[in-house]
Amino acid sequence: MTTDYQSLAVEGVQALSPYEPGKPISELARELGLNPAEIIKLASNENPLGPSKKATAAVEGALADLCLYPDGNGFDLKQKLSGRLSVDADQITLGNGSNDVLEVIARCFADGNSEIVFSQYAFAVYPIVTQAIGAKAVAVPARDWGHDLDAMAAAVTERTRLIFIANPNNPTGTVHNAEAIEAFLGKVPEDVLVVLDEAYCEYMTGENDPDGVALLARFPNLIVCRTFSKAWGLAALRVGYSISSPAIADILNRVRQPFNVSSVGLAAATAVLDDEDYLKRSREINTAGLKQLQDAFDSMGLKYIPSSGNFVAVEVGPQAMGVYQALLAHGVIVRPVAGYGMPNHLRVTVGLFAQNEHFIDALAKALAAAGQGA
Repeated sequence: MTTDYQSLAVEGVQALSPYEPGKPISELARELGLNPAEIIKLASNENPLGPSKKATAAVEGALADLCLYPDGNGFDLKQKLSGRLSVDADQITLGNGSNDVLEVIARCFADGNSEIVFSQYAFAVYPIVTQAIGAKAVAVPARDWGHDLDAMAAAVTERTRLIFIANPNNPTGTVHNAEAIEAFLGKVPEDVLVVLDEAYCEYMTGENDPDGVALLARFPNLIVCRTFSKAWGLAALRVGYSISSPAIADILNRVRQPFNVSSVGLAAATAVLDDEDYLKRSREINTAGLKQLQDAFDSMGLKYIPSSGNFVAVEVGPQAMGVYQALLAHGVIVRPVAGYGMPNHLRVTVGLFAQNEHFIDALAKALAAAGQGA
């Protein structure tokens, strides 16, 4: 082969590295010869409850039509979201997970002459999509592990087209309250789009937590992104969505791939929105699990970043990768976050009580083995 095909790729893509997801249970079982049933995965911020029974029943009902394309407009799901969120259906754009929507937004509104602003320690998809389309990434230094909204507003130039804000933020779990988000939006020019990524919004429990959807009427340059992968327990089906002005949604739907959400995904997402008990249990288990993990870190003398999501980033020191490997040997998968510029931290998803206890015990052993004590 004489042709260097990598050199044929566009410049931004040439320099990209593939996104690294959390290690699958099956992969760890193969690598270490472990029993898959005894492995605990706390790496990808999945819902430990398993899926809603209403969702699984809807999936079973959709199987008979696997030979047919899904509803490309997602009518039923949009109607259900429209009623739940008190927005018009033409404000909603559906995606193959919220990542899909984030990429479509970038492709629609930015190019090689644009700048896209996001925070240090923010979700990895923001720099990936920025680089892929050849835009200039403006990564604003974080403050206390979270978004420095004042600095992000000050970073806006005449070339800025998009600002990504994750609230709560992954992987740090930090969150800004309603007043902070509203004040930030008031500083941003109307021709700069603000993407408020609320993938973990269902887990927030504060009295003054923001609701991006409630701000849409006042800020037409706002796009709110949400997902069914976290609190709603449908990660495998990849269903996400954005809410925006109808004008912005119209643009997004011109680029959105046809049939980008599967029939089973549409059916499950539509059904799960009726399962308020499932959502309530998801929140309760997460709140208790966060306290369980953070109390354990306190007792071990470990620093961590207080989280408003379904995960927590804990600082285990410069031997973080060694601790991670030791946890794998104990059948526990967590997430290293060195790729986010946090080499001393591990991100741990909140599991069920027994799973959290297993992790805590394994962490104590891993720290002892690394010479850090517990």
